[in-house]
Amino acid sequence: MHIIKKSGSVLLWLAGLALFFAAANKNDPYLIALRGMGNVALALASIVTVAILIRCGVWRRGVGGRLLVLLWCLPSLAMLSAHATYEWRKGAVLQTDAARARILGQHFMVGYSSFSEVAELAEKGLIAGVYITKHNVGATADGLKAEISALQEKRRNAGLPALIIAADQEGGIVSHLAPPLTRLPALATLASLPPERRSAEAEAFGRVQGQELAGLGVTLNLAPVLDLRPAMTRNRFDFNTLIGYRAISDDPAVVTDIARSYVRGLAASGVGAAVKHFPGLGGVRTDTHHFSANLDTPVEQLEASDWLPFRDVLTNTTAQLMVGHVTLTAVDPDRAASHSRRVIDGIIRRKWNYQGVVMTDDLVMGAIYQHNVCTAVVEALNAGVDLLLVAFDGAQFYRIFTCASDAFAQGNLDAATLRQSEGRLKGAGRVD
Repeated sequence: MHIIKKSGSVLLWLAGLALFFAAANKNDPYLIALRGMGNVALALASIVTVAILIRCGVWRRGVGGRLLVLLWCLPSLAMLSAHATYEWRKGAVLQTDAARARILGQHFMVGYSSFSEVAELAEKGLIAGVYITKHNVGATADGLKAEISALQEKRRNAGLPALIIAADQEGGIVSHLAPPLTRLPALATLASLPPERRSAEAEAFGRVQGQELAGLGVTLNLAPVLDLRPAMTRNRFDFNTLIGYRAISDDPAVVTDIARSYVRGLAASGVGAAVKHFPGLGGVRTDTHHFSANLDTPVEQLEASDWLPFRDVLTNTTAQLMVGHVTLTAVDPDRAASHSRRVIDGIIRRKWNYQGVVMTDDLVMGAIYQHNVCTAVVEALNAGVDLLLVAFDGAQFYRIFTCASDAFAQGNLDAATLRQSEGRLKGAGRVD
């Protein structure tokens, strides 16, 4: 019986510590599933447990008993503190003066779950676009179309340029709007076709997908994947990226042919494309959704293989470029490519002379967010990145925008680079 009581006491301490940790970090992307009713359940568990402990006389059992009761009081207090911090930051962002909102807002694209919340961001010019999935929106095709239309109307009424409406509809396992849209096969299914048929089928694929996306009001598809397929399709260190299943081929010529035609098909339907994930994830074993990752391949080898599709498609289409959160160690071993000036300005802008729109992969991914996200935001903007994506957890926008806003107020954002970025966005029809 003594052992049972001892074990129960230990479990109570461990559960209290776990609950306190979850409550204090309630705004973390990894705990997004606990928001809403999950937070209510945590608070109730804390309050009910405190009541039971007091009723059972634990408070009267010396210092240890009192500490245990106090521990179970902490989750509710920690949750209130975390929520207050979030609301304070949100309020500060929403009160951003119009001039600063206009300068910084054009660089942000966010995922959302609350229409009223994102509509306010859109009306105030704090964002340039939204990222939609059935998870973010949870709407039928008609409902989603109505929401997009309403957002665009709010922008027009506010005298602001139309929002970028971005989706992630590659086909295959990444078909984030299917349903309600048609679940099409992966572009990799075209790789085995003869070259003359391959191009035609890829363009037709893009047209069909583009027509469905355009019908909803989507203006930008975050596709196609240009990473070369790795030798091993399955990677035990890759939990979410799954590039072995998403890549078109391990042959740069095949990837180039299919991707170029696909992008043209999208364009023919009025939908832009953002090719990804430069500098390439085919040689990366770690999943940047959760961890920092290095690409140790020499630049000369990348130029001769992995980067051929990127250079060709960017040169011969109107595609934009998404840069991933992998560290290109041969060029900049100290930061991910997504916020490296050596990569963005040095390679993409100067060496390749690409003057189109460059965006980051989702800044809520662990490779960035679990480190110094503020540093990444500032470095990305100063490197010449045009759009910062906050997709998986749109609530993180307030923290990330605050990073940029504080840097702007302190004079830590390069004004010339921001003007050049605005010019690129204007050239792409993103701002007036």
